[in-house]
Amino acid sequence: MYNSNIPSDTEVPSTAKLIKSTIFAAVTAGVLLVTVVMPAEYGIDPTGIGNTLGLKRMGEIKTSLAEEAAQDAKMDKQESVETVQKIVETPTDTQGVSARSDEFEINLAPDQSTEIKVTMKEAGKVNYSWDANGSDIFFDVHGDSKSLKINYHKYYKGTADKKDGTLEAAFDGSHGWYFKNRNKEPVTIVLKVDGAYSAVKRY
Repeated sequence: MYNSNIPSDTEVPSTAKLIKSTIFAAVTAGVLLVTVVMPAEYGIDPTGIGNTLGLKRMGEIKTSLAEEAAQDAKMDKQESVETVQKIVETPTDTQGVSARSDEFEINLAPDQSTEIKVTMKEAGKVNYSWDANGSDIFFDVHGDSKSLKINYHKYYKGTADKKDGTLEAAFDGSHGWYFKNRNKEPVTIVLKVDGAYSAVKRY
């Protein structure tokens, strides 16, 4: 009595068929890697198919977000150390700064970024408003000071199409706004500032 039938030679795949199947699977995996995975994950599109399917843009955004997250983590770590230095070393003199006002029209292509900073004394205040005409823009409001060895001090950041408020300097140094256009179309931002600052610079 037999519990199962022994397959005949014709039912067992030959070595040649196994090799062909393996090669076919490897080629298929390679094609998917180049046409789908690389564009969608890394924004690399050697064939152009990823751009047609919209996968390249997805990969570029993922890569950009990953780079920004790594940079934010590095800056946050620096901030935790440098804030202690600021408390000890920051002078408190806020005199001698005349009020002024400036307006900027900022044109950003897709994935382009820019930064505008004003030079302020500690406790100095600047009123600001910016409007991207309905397009959501990533922004990061922060400051730095070479004399105090502060590379990055975060105030707040987010995504919006417009915003206004008052920026109060936590220390003597440069304070301002970083903008990045994550949209597929060019964007124009109008930034207005007025208050106690001695200079303004766009990076």
